[in-house]
Amino acid sequence: MTTTITVIGGPTALLEFGGLRILTDPTFDPPGDHPVGPLTLTKTVGPALSPADVGRVDLVLLSHDQHPDNLDGLGRQVVSAAPLTLSTPEAAARTGVTPMHPWQHHDVGRVRVTAVPALHGPPGSEPIVGQVTGFVLTGDGLPTVYVSGDNASLECVKLIAGRFPAVGVALLFGGAVRTPLIDERLTLDAAEMVAAARLLGARHVVPLHVEGWTHFTEGPEDVQAAFSEAGLGDLLVSPAPGRPVPLSVLL
Repeated sequence: MTTTITVIGGPTALLEFGGLRILTDPTFDPPGDHPVGPLTLTKTVGPALSPADVGRVDLVLLSHDQHPDNLDGLGRQVVSAAPLTLSTPEAAARTGVTPMHPWQHHDVGRVRVTAVPALHGPPGSEPIVGQVTGFVLTGDGLPTVYVSGDNASLECVKLIAGRFPAVGVALLFGGAVRTPLIDERLTLDAAEMVAAARLLGARHVVPLHVEGWTHFTEGPEDVQAAFSEAGLGDLLVSPAPGRPVPLSVLL
């Protein structure tokens, strides 16, 4: 059974895993402005694939619904059409998706999805940024895959590594996001992505959500430089957007 990853853009990737077509944080809108309360977030790069290009989706892993760089207008249509979307209790209350609390698991076919902690900013920022979750995918004969969501906490990563000591592929969201509402980073920077990879013992890292928005302070080149300087450049896998890459090549 082939297992592949296709990077679509921003936080959005398609995993063909354990017989399922799994989509992370659906964002399919074209470039443009997206109001978020008193802020306007500006998208500069569109997706490599449209929802029609993606085709069938069996499961959506939605780290959170409250920010348009993780769930936009067309992404909401994808969520509505998908047979199952897993996300936070807050997202479930707003959108009707299936809620998951940290460490709760949900079995879909031969794939077990475990919700894992994530913090979208410094401790205490939750009332402003809202709930966020990450996910770990496991299954008999399958690699362990970690999807970080918009997490800024290495303490959360330590907890995850303690429960899942054999991560094959880590999909790490980065970008070192900053906004005027909180004068601290809201996601991992490149150096912290390296630290997360070490904590997880990840065999490979696929960076997601490191480009395409003006509120990001780092890009793919910063990630590449950080991993190279740490002597971990061989862990980093950056597939061309829209091109499926077999995970068996990575493992």
